[in-house]
Amino acid sequence: MLTHLDAQGRASMVDVTDKAVTHREAVAESLVRMRPQTLELIQSGGHPKGDVMAVARIAGIQAAKRTSDLIPLCHPLMLTSVKVELGIEAPDAVRIQARCKLAGQTGVEMEALTAVSVAALTLYDMCKAVDKGMVIESTRLLSKSGGKSGEFQAEAGSA
Repeated sequence: MLTHLDAQGRASMVDVTDKAVTHREAVAESLVRMRPQTLELIQSGGHPKGDVMAVARIAGIQAAKRTSDLIPLCHPLMLTSVKVELGIEAPDAVRIQARCKLAGQTGVEMEALTAVSVAALTLYDMCKAVDKGMVIESTRLLSKSGGKSGEFQAEAGSA
């Protein structure tokens, strides 16, 4: 059942008024592939725009907090934690993971997915002058916990 449709099939925001407040957590990831030279530029700190990884991390955190402004039917949430980590995967990629947490009535999957997506787009934006062929791929939910639907764990290597 698609929860964002009403009885007439129209888009609507899900009513979470009667849902229990539970601890909820979600982890998402995205991968940005690039030329090895671009990755080396990022690693060495030699990028003319500054610390690419730090800017992408902050962009991801900011995006998680603004998800309801970007995704029309998402509830505004009081996130209690957003962590965005970027890791080098030699020879040609940066893996981004975001973990979002709260105690609330609805999940944080969209916040985690938005965080990694915007962090990946920020990496692209900062590096496009040297590598327009970068590819953002494998953006997916890795895990979620809490709420009525319970636990979800992505299968290893299913991206």
